[in-house]
Amino acid sequence: MAGHSHESNARIWIVLGLLSLITIVEVGLGIVKPDSLHLHGIGTSWLNWIFIILTLAKAYYIAWAFMHLEGEKKWFRRSIVWTAVFLISYLLFIVLIEGSYLHETLAPLVKW
Repeated sequence: MAGHSHESNARIWIVLGLLSLITIVEVGLGIVKPDSLHLHGIGTSWLNWIFIILTLAKAYYIAWAFMHLEGEKKWFRRSIVWTAVFLISYLLFIVLIEGSYLHETLAPLVKW
């Protein structure tokens, strides 16, 4: 039992380190906001895409570690992950497309 406790503690520290690293990168980019990343990509700036990708990676790793998905069967993991990926991609598509449409349509009428 002592070996299991040591493995569990090491795993917690690895998860903490990885999630902290991703969070530090996100906060650093949010503070610095490099001018080279403000160029428009698909629907929004590249800086926003980096935030979206890092947030999704963090969410996936949280589900992988704390919901114990690594111990599940392959197709069960895929059904959970791909459903979430599809729904989040759809939500991002709708938000980015509709947001730019509303901005273009309401820009002459509203002072932002």
